[in-house]
Amino acid sequence: MTVDRGAAARVRGLFEHADYTVAGVRHLLGPVAGAALARDEIVPALRATRDGTPLESLVRLFWLQVPVPEPALPADDLAALGLVERSGGEVRALLHVEPVESASGAGDPPSARGHVVSDLKARPGGVPLRPDHVVGQGGASNNLAQLVVRGPVGDVLDLGTGSGVQAVHLADRARSVTATDVSARALDLARLSFALSGIDAKLLKGSLFEPVEGRTFDLIVSNPPFVISPDLRFEYRETGLPGDELCRRLVRRAPAHLAPGGWCHLLANWLHVEGEDWRERVADWIEGVDGWVVQRDVQDPAEYAELWLRDSCDVGSPEYRRRYDAWLDYFEAHKVTGVGFGWISLHASGGEDVRVEELRHAVDQPVGAYVRDVVRARPRLTLETTLRTAPGVVQEQIGPPGAEDPERIVLRQSYGLRRAAQVGTVEAALAGACDGDLPLGPLLDAIAELTGADAGTVRARALALLPDLVADGFFDMI
Repeated sequence: MTVDRGAAARVRGLFEHADYTVAGVRHLLGPVAGAALARDEIVPALRATRDGTPLESLVRLFWLQVPVPEPALPADDLAALGLVERSGGEVRALLHVEPVESASGAGDPPSARGHVVSDLKARPGGVPLRPDHVVGQGGASNNLAQLVVRGPVGDVLDLGTGSGVQAVHLADRARSVTATDVSARALDLARLSFALSGIDAKLLKGSLFEPVEGRTFDLIVSNPPFVISPDLRFEYRETGLPGDELCRRLVRRAPAHLAPGGWCHLLANWLHVEGEDWRERVADWIEGVDGWVVQRDVQDPAEYAELWLRDSCDVGSPEYRRRYDAWLDYFEAHKVTGVGFGWISLHASGGEDVRVEELRHAVDQPVGAYVRDVVRARPRLTLETTLRTAPGVVQEQIGPPGAEDPERIVLRQSYGLRRAAQVGTVEAALAGACDGDLPLGPLLDAIAELTGADAGTVRARALALLPDLVADGFFDMI
């Protein structure tokens, strides 16, 4: 597919003049219509876009997928790019075109970045999805963009680019961007996305790392087709590989394509199998690099099947029950008790520290603003080490009212990942005393004296438990 660069530049100018940006659309719709649209309810947005301004016409055409009068927009350039068709004095969208923002750092506002072209959104009762359907920006792609490490980067690989969302996010801070996909249609639409966003990226066709064999990158990102399914229906979400094999292969092969100091961030599904620990299952995928696995959600087999049947608008169709049964048969045959969803970050730092945890509560975004501090090896501590309780750490004591001693003591982070750690009296006392002035030795001896505990026992416990608390961000090394 060849893109008319002149038409793309003119359409880009149209979008800019109309303020067809995330901020512009948000301001136009307001909180009520915007929230409804996030639920895929378009009636409030239709009411908010009735005056026929260029921005309203663009929102109706490309986001709400309703026709607009032909004089409302310069249709020639839109048609030249294959974005619309004209019929009966109206312009109808053939593709979904959505503005995106650049991912910001902590405390920095996001800024307008470009536009992403995808297939029209699937809606109940609409046209069935084609096997090579290409999705645009959604919750998963937003999660990945928030996870990616911040700052300038060198060579970037967007593996499984789809409509090109991640490449558009990253282009303004990368030296070069390579985007790959197995789908020829995805590559065509990504090419349109790049032209409308005014960015350069190299597009390659192929599976996993095959198109870039022998190359290394400073940053690899991937929102792969991770859906665990009994069949292969849609290229954007399934591969036909069994279970979570696609994600395993991706994680296993990524380290060979990371330059020293490079990062890989990806989204994944993994199986919870009867008699197995899911943490060990996923940790076994990671070799030769530091790794951080976070489980953000778990669904039972029925919930998982329902999620993806809704995704493809199968609910209410004649095939719904048959496909639902096939999914449950597949999970039952493989003794699957649930499916986990989360993210995996790999860092080629020279270490091999792998951390697997579950964080199902809300965390401060963007995680990428502090991921460098999170993915760090457990330190080696001595009695000469000086620590300071990390900012934002608070202590909770849990027990019956009036009890002399609490049943549990919890250290909790008030921002960032908002982790919580149950600790003993020694660690709690250290959290109250570590201000960066004294090394551990004198502090632990003082705690032993105050509690009447054996000093050797206190020291041994602290040196055994503190490395995890430091790695998890409850204490900082001075």
